[in-house]
Amino acid sequence: MRFDEAYSGNVFIGSHPNYKESQVVIYGMPMDWTVSYRPGSRFGPGQIRKVSIGLEEYSPYLDREMSDVKYFDAGDIPLPFGNAQRSLDMIEDYIDSLLKDGKFPLGLGGEHLVSWPVIKAMYKKYPDLAIIHMDAHTDLRTEYEGEPLSHSTPIRKAAELIGPHNIYSFGIRSGMKEEFKWAKENGMHIAKFEVLEPLKKVLPKLAGRPVYVTIDIDVLDPAHAPGTGTVDAGGITSKELLASIHEIARSELKMVGADLVEVAPIYDHSEQTANTASKLLREMLLGWV
Repeated sequence: MRFDEAYSGNVFIGSHPNYKESQVVIYGMPMDWTVSYRPGSRFGPGQIRKVSIGLEEYSPYLDREMSDVKYFDAGDIPLPFGNAQRSLDMIEDYIDSLLKDGKFPLGLGGEHLVSWPVIKAMYKKYPDLAIIHMDAHTDLRTEYEGEPLSHSTPIRKAAELIGPHNIYSFGIRSGMKEEFKWAKENGMHIAKFEVLEPLKKVLPKLAGRPVYVTIDIDVLDPAHAPGTGTVDAGGITSKELLASIHEIARSELKMVGADLVEVAPIYDHSEQTANTASKLLREMLLGWV
């Protein structure tokens, strides 16, 4: 994949034409090879780009315009269909290259397993890395029906790599009893059901540390984001998620990268979910870089 040339397909609105001059690289990880319920998130990155044309380029929340940040849309990593391990290796190699060039990686999924190789690459550069994880699900399984490469495992893999005490999960409302037990016994922070208020309490503890944020769109209630593979009732509102993004923007974190995953447009013909994701991405760009 060439990431020093402008992507020839749909691009996220306002994308800068020059890779070398850009602070941020937006890239897609179109993989849904391991999902256990509904596939389709591999089409998420393209749909988020497509609907971004409807965005205003000014954020009244942050009083910034998209032209204030130079970001380059590199398109999707050409992942080999059905080959999970090779896909993960390609993602990790790609992030290694971005970090070597001093870029802020901003990824679009794809299923949540794609965050795992990104975190591996991040940890190689930032050994004191902390992760903020917003999701409906714990994602702390070691395997799913005997398969260790599963969208239900990335946070467990990350916790075993960087230490459970360096993982901060928010909005969690679904998972096996054993997952919650493991998290509690191993010092991992899990805030059930809500994001904003528990996040406010955690952010001062992470001041100055390199932080990677991974957001699964299903942290939102299905009323706000029906277009995802594993919907789960009882989630937060889009207003709360936006407020949480802005709370991070006002903090003293050293943001080093982020991703937004699990948008599956086939289940949302109104394009509500992709439009929400597009706006979230705008606020992440303007608030975290």
